Amino acid sequence: MKAIIKKILAPSVILKLKYFISLVDNKIFPFFAHHAFLSSFYYCFLNRKFYREHKAVLQGRLHYRNSLENIEQSSFLLRRNIHRLEKGLIMKPRREVFAQAYITETLNCYQQCLFAKVCEEELKWTHDVLTAYFKVVSDTAVIATARKLFFALDKNNTNSSTNYVPYSYKDRTSADVSTVQLEQLFKQRRSVRWFQQKPVALSTIEKAIELAALAPSACNRQPFTFHVITDQEKAHNIAKIAVGTAGFAENIPALLAIVGDLSAYPLERDRHVVYIDSGLAAMQLMLALETLGLSSCPLNWPDIENLELKMATQLELPYYQKPIMLLAVGYADPDGEIPYSQKKKTKLLIKEVH
Repeated sequence: MKAIIKKILAPSVILKLKYFISLVDNKIFPFFAHHAFLSSFYYCFLNRKFYREHKAVLQGRLHYRNSLENIEQSSFLLRRNIHRLEKGLIMKPRREVFAQAYITETLNCYQQCLFAKVCEEELKWTHDVLTAYFKVVSDTAVIATARKLFFALDKNNTNSSTNYVPYSYKDRTSADVSTVQLEQLFKQRRSVRWFQQKPVALSTIEKAIELAALAPSACNRQPFTFHVITDQEKAHNIAKIAVGTAGFAENIPALLAIVGDLSAYPLERDRHVVYIDSGLAAMQLMLALETLGLSSCPLNWPDIENLELKMATQLELPYYQKPIMLLAVGYADPDGEIPYSQKKKTKLLIKEVH
């Protein structure tokens, strides 16, 4: 319909129409802004800016429900519940009985995963944490039944190692990195828009993603994927979809699209976690790229319907997977300039709470 209207109306008429609609909207929206019901009415009948998010969240919930029966390489439910068990195991003081509410669900999911094509590392982590759990938890009727099922599933498991379990803080990996060195890395990482025209090896990007995957995520679900485009022509075309790439999109040697997966959650309350977790991983990714000799530039990705559709088509994304950001990647042109980008003073960013 929009395409037909654009063909019928002259560009000047369209601009005037948009201006009129904006004028009317600015007059009426304050009336709806002070009440939750009226706000919902406004976005249901007068403004469709959130309708894509509504459908994406519902599609995510639907795919999550379906994934409980059709498990593939990873299970969001299993990852969440095993992480919950880990938190129970490290509790001080640890309860004699915990996880009753979800241990049966966890064992049923684990049983399904054993017969699916789930990643071996994920299964080992699950096995080791469940082994540690049943060593310390006291029996109730629910836990005793779950224990019996676990040992029935585990009887042919020859992997007795329990390496993938909680460990003491003093035993963690220790990095010999000073605050000064870390500050230097942060200052070294700048948003680079001018690159040398030479290819970027997929193996180098994979190493950076491996390091980015160590970033924290809610209940260790890691609800994101990294779409890697090393074909320069395709990287240029996809980069042009983003807002703010005019003038340098053709200069980008490689592109990463960080995509959030709303099917990681059964409830609407978690719909924003994809942005938080993807953001944490993205920052770690950019720093990892720096240490590998590659520069990067995060590209703005506002939620605009026609751009979302174009990106979904290019990356073959289902409706419940949302582009979080694009990342231009390449070897920086040593003579290319970068913005100074003065940062806010610390005192402007700190709000003490008493």
